[in-house]
Amino acid sequence: MTSALARAGALVLVLSILGGCGLLGGPSSSPSPSASASGAGAPSATPATTRAPGAGPGAGADLATAVHDVAQKVRPAVVQVSNYQVSIDISGDIPAGVGSGVIFDQQGHILTNDHVIEGAQKLLATLPDGRSFDAKVIGHDPRTDLAVLQVDAKDLPVATLGDSSAAQPGDWVIAIGNALALPGGPTVTVGVVSAVHRTLQEPNDPTTGAAGPFLFDLIQTDAAINPGNSGGPLVDLSGNVVGINTLVQTQAEPGVPAQGIGFAIAISAAKPIADQLISKGRATHAFLGIYYGYLTPALAAQVGVASTVKGVVVSRVVAGSPADKAGLRARDVITKIDGNDLSDESSLARLIDTHKPGDTATLTVLRGSSTLTLRATLAETPST
Repeated sequence: MTSALARAGALVLVLSILGGCGLLGGPSSSPSPSASASGAGAPSATPATTRAPGAGPGAGADLATAVHDVAQKVRPAVVQVSNYQVSIDISGDIPAGVGSGVIFDQQGHILTNDHVIEGAQKLLATLPDGRSFDAKVIGHDPRTDLAVLQVDAKDLPVATLGDSSAAQPGDWVIAIGNALALPGGPTVTVGVVSAVHRTLQEPNDPTTGAAGPFLFDLIQTDAAINPGNSGGPLVDLSGNVVGINTLVQTQAEPGVPAQGIGFAIAISAAKPIADQLISKGRATHAFLGIYYGYLTPALAAQVGVASTVKGVVVSRVVAGSPADKAGLRARDVITKIDGNDLSDESSLARLIDTHKPGDTATLTVLRGSSTLTLRATLAETPST
């Protein structure tokens, strides 16, 4: 069965989240989405007598009142991010897409998705109060699909970045963003946290075919998310941002649409990246330097290992990379990192992501009938 994901930006790409090869720890390119709209269903109406869980404005209040209060508090800080690019057919800049972002400090920093700003020659941030400002890119990180912009303005509304570590399935959440770039300001939708700690792979690059990076620690929600919501906040009933909306599931399989399945990058994962982007203009990630695919029975037969083995098979080693220096070769099968089994296709990326550049990763490798232990001193992901 094939699952399909769509970016929640104004332009959407529907791609399988399974299969393909990736350059682990290498640079990633965010695809240019193609036009398509797909949304998630909101939950059925809640009676006015239903009490809202949690602390803050929503505690002990009717859900309808809590949602209203949170929307009044956070919506003013949600901006429309317009991406302008030079057209070869039309003189001057044209709008290439619209997404969302959230102002999170008085210095005018805006947190959004990397794919919202991809390829922009000019970025315009428009507030719900009608003010518009040119936005400067402070830093962006395709690996995590996050970017920080900045506007030079005074008296800005600011949203509070919360703590997503306490989020649990069933918690009420509110998505705010510029769905379909509708006039009149951001759209507010309501749902619940459907699941936490999800892992998904970004769509492939349509130009190079390279597999997109894995996104970890995603919050799944049924709050309606549509094109234009990308980069907008997912907010709890205390009015704190707990996630950055980024993806929606569009199909269960070809021809079978999925409903009510959206994903946000947990703010506990996004905040450290934002801090790095502000402090040094880039985020650092550990780099191993291999192209690989998850081991299937067919691939196992080709490389001479048992069909029951779980791991990844190396298709190419980047010259001069930590993997190359450690002695990894094409057709090697990596089964463990630091003693941890590679139980699914995202395991290797997730385990390398827990390391910093300079750390040593211990790799358990099958090479034909031999089992090897190789140690790679991880480098920093190349910028290009």
